[in-house]
Amino acid sequence: MKAVSKTDIGLRSSNQDACGCGLLPDGAWMVVCDGMGGANGGNIASEMALSCMTTQIANEYQPEMEASAIRNLLTAAAYTANTQIFDASVNTPELSGMGTTLVAAIVTRRKAHIIHAGDSRAYHITHSGVHQVTMDHSMVQEMLNRGDITVTQARHHPHKNIITRALGVQEMIDVDYTELEFRQGETLLACSDGLSNYVHAEQMYQYARSYQGQELADALVQAALASGGSDNITVTLIED
Repeated sequence: MKAVSKTDIGLRSSNQDACGCGLLPDGAWMVVCDGMGGANGGNIASEMALSCMTTQIANEYQPEMEASAIRNLLTAAAYTANTQIFDASVNTPELSGMGTTLVAAIVTRRKAHIIHAGDSRAYHITHSGVHQVTMDHSMVQEMLNRGDITVTQARHHPHKNIITRALGVQEMIDVDYTELEFRQGETLLACSDGLSNYVHAEQMYQYARSYQGQELADALVQAALASGGSDNITVTLIED
């Protein structure tokens, strides 16, 4: 199993994304966070969330854990990160209102366990195609769900950047959990909206047919930059 990551500042003045990945005794993990709340606040929120997630995975993950235990580990880590970011925001005036999206995954024993909050996404790339695993927590996604706008309109909607869920914004957070089969030869991709806004799912699939590992991550970031790259761009990959 292989885990790689790539982040790029894009056309922004600072990079408020944070990402990490690594191997486990019987699998791999990855985390992507996209901070918000100004240059300082966004950077701090995303790094706090990444640090909390990676620390708890390192300290608490055990080989052969049951699926329910992995879900509890990931969600508990997200709750802890939310509390830490919220408390810092409340107690430090210059950090008021900061928050971050989160998508985190543990892949082990042919299963992928994924949690997320916000509009950072996870995609499952197989031999036959690509499937968006997560559903954005955003105003535009809610409009799309109601049938108020089309998929094409959603891609270019002026309120596309308004998210309805993020770590650190409120005292409590709900995270969505997804579990799926993960077979040999497949790829689990997590990214910030700086990638998904510029590289559509089918393009990801085409790149995955030509590249693997770090070359795939690099190629996807370059594709986003070539398409405009006005936001921070972050991608992590787990391959088997």
